[in-house]
Amino acid sequence: MPENESLGSFFNTNKSLAKEYLETRLEIFRLSAVRMASKSAGYLVWLIISLFLFFLIFLFSGIALGFWLSSFTGSFVSGFGLVALLLILLFAVLAFFRKTLFLEPFMKVVLDSASEEIDVGEETVS
Repeated sequence: MPENESLGSFFNTNKSLAKEYLETRLEIFRLSAVRMASKSAGYLVWLIISLFLFFLIFLFSGIALGFWLSSFTGSFVSGFGLVALLLILLFAVLAFFRKTLFLEPFMKVVLDSASEEIDVGEETVS
């Protein structure tokens, strides 16, 4: 850089390059955010559908178990009452272990996915 050139003239000549660089970085950030959001939305839709199907399987299995136990006990009330007690016990166990069974694995998946997106974004920039 010649000595008679000032810092202001350097910025004036490179202003368009800096502006283009910032716009490109913002576009990369926006696209990585869109990618992460679409991936998360896909996981959410998959989770909702899976939970709905699990609920249906659970419901019909409970009804079948209730009828099966009713045939052993000879009473619909006692058969379905046993199924209700079993479901209450299952709910209590799931509520007690919710952190280790649901929250921590879900947080791990989300954080791994986010860190993977950041790693992929850094690789494309380099």
